[in-house]
Order: sequence, then structure tokens, then C-alpha cells
Amino acid sequence: MTHSIDVSDETIAALRNCSTATIATLLYKHGIRNAFVQGVGRLGGGGKPRMVGPAFTLRYMAAREDTDQLTEFRKADHPQRKAIETCPEGHVLVMDCRQDATAASAGSILLTRLQVRGGEGVVTDGGVRDADGAGELEMPVYAAGPSALTNLTKHHAVDINVPVSCGTCPVYPGDIVVGDGDGVMVIPRHMAKQIAEEGAPMELYEDFVLEQVNSGAPIIGLYPATDPANLEKFEEWKTKNGH
Repeated sequence: MTHSIDVSDETIAALRNCSTATIATLLYKHGIRNAFVQGVGRLGGGGKPRMVGPAFTLRYMAAREDTDQLTEFRKADHPQRKAIETCPEGHVLVMDCRQDATAASAGSILLTRLQVRGGEGVVTDGGVRDADGAGELEMPVYAAGPSALTNLTKHHAVDINVPVSCGTCPVYPGDIVVGDGDGVMVIPRHMAKQIAEEGAPMELYEDFVLEQVNSGAPIIGLYPATDPANLEKFEEWKTKNGH
């Protein structure tokens, strides 16, 4: 499975400088189109760092009244609680709620515990309760929306660190999850190094393009760079700016 492939700290650091838009374009270029987690947004708005880390997953199935009573939370091995307490430092907890946000997948207390334990972030295609508190965490939290209902109302936590679908996006344990203001992209683990290497020059060129556009340059021939003169300008710009 892909999660056996090592992803270096250098690759993670490089991806922190890559936007989800850049990653989406690069994955599309390499034939990967279903890598965006649909229907989730970052709680609490802007001002959060870019989220980058390996996926640690929790899968929910539909709840049933005889198996999902409040007494379930008293069990030390309850998968939701266990996921919070075993998600490795620097990982992103990704929860598969079957795109059902009518009940919470977690709340601010559990998510605070995950932050204290060094979690990199959370992505869920379900709801989040105590959403205001969750949105105030330093750790980024991406969810389909707020919901006061406990997860037991609709969701039965069943599996930890197995392949899941989150917002129609397949997520395998160890895939690299990147989140920013545009949303969440999932990079197949075996492609992470390649995407990081290709992302840096792409981001640099887009910085150049934005500066040119702000100076009045037309977009045709510049973005994409079909006019060789713009590539010459780019090389001069890199030298001038020490790149």
C-alpha cells in the first residue's frame, strides 16, 4: 500500500509553500483529478497556517439506535476517542462521514485534545459541534458545517487508519493532506516528493506573473508562458530577486 512509502520532512516543508491550487493543477497534469475534498471549508476563516501532513483516518458508518447510545463513550476502545488519542503527531485526522453533516463527527473538546497532542489538522465531511470553539483553535479544522447533534445520532465510528472517502475524495493512510483557504487537496503519498519539487518553480513563476499583471502586463503569452520574451524576463526577475 502507498502508506509504506516514506515522505521526508523536507518534502513536507516544501509543500507548505505550495497552494492547493498549484497542487490541483500539478495533480491534474499527472492524471489525478479526484483529489479535492468536496464540500468542506475551514472553520474560523483566515489567519491559519497552511495545513500539511500525512493522513490518519477514521471511518464512520450509519448509526443504529441499538448500537449508538451515550454509553458507547464510556468504552475505552471507542474508535472516535481512540483516534483522537492515537493520531500521530504532525498527522491530519481525516474523517469519513459519508458526506452527512447533519450530525457532528467531533466537537471542540476532542479537537482541542488532538491539538494538544500535536495534531496537524482535521478534515471531516461531517459536521462539527461547538464549531465556534473549534474554529478558534490554532490547528486548522475543515468541516462540512456546524451541527449541535452528537455523532451518535447519525454516525457509528467503526474503523481507524483504513482507506476512506472524504467529500468524494479517496484518502489512504499516509497520503499527504494539504489545506488552505481554497480547501483541501490529497496527494497520493508516492507522488508527494514529485509534486513538492514541481510546485516550487510553479509558485515562483506565479509570483512573477502577479507582479507583471499588477504592472499592467497582458495575460496572453504570460500565463501560460507561450511568449519566450516572458521567460527571459522571468530569468532576469529571478536573478534580480536572488532566486
